[in-house]
Amino acid sequence: MARIKYSKSEKLAILHLYEDGHHSIADISAKFSVDPGTIRDWKRKYEVNGEDSLEEAASWKPYSKELKLAAINDYLSGKYSLREVSRTYNLSSKSVLRKWIKKYNHHRELNDTSKGITNSMTNRRKTTLEERIQIVNDCLQHQKNYQLTAETFEVSYQQVYQWVKKFEANGEEALQDKRGRKKEEHELTAEEKFKLDMKRLERENERLRAENAFLKKLEELERRRR
Repeated sequence: MARIKYSKSEKLAILHLYEDGHHSIADISAKFSVDPGTIRDWKRKYEVNGEDSLEEAASWKPYSKELKLAAINDYLSGKYSLREVSRTYNLSSKSVLRKWIKKYNHHRELNDTSKGITNSMTNRRKTTLEERIQIVNDCLQHQKNYQLTAETFEVSYQQVYQWVKKFEANGEEALQDKRGRKKEEHELTAEEKFKLDMKRLERENERLRAENAFLKKLEELERRRR
């Protein structure tokens, strides 16, 4: 499912819906297009660190080599899951830990990471459509943290940025690796323009339905709290 960027207040509203006992996590996940694991992560952060922990993540989070090795060793000990280790070391996502483990298992050196442009911004590799969809969803889930996504999936910053923009404009179809130059809108035939307009209308209707459903849930929540 496509990931939606949520504000702190929206995350709180979703958590209240989850905690009131009248909605299952599966229902909330389907209604608001958010992964159940993400909802549980929000809940954990809220319970441990309060509302401020639900603010947007910083665009970049540095990790020391020592922290990386400690997290890897904890996971490889077999005592803890990926989620548990990620929570213990306050990692931005499980995919970050997976990337470190992959490097470690392939005997590649783990270095300190700090704010700034890295080699991942220039390295390019071929990807499948499924990979591009996964990369875009991961990037949106992490508040468009392009550099983290590039590091995690070992693609370039520019690739991630372009895929996200294409996806937001025209959906998964835009991530197809099509040969040749994409037609400008004024070059489209009448039939192609009609199809394009219909897709735009469908996306807009879907967005409006999601917004209306979300507002209804918020109104319901407000009525219960009075």
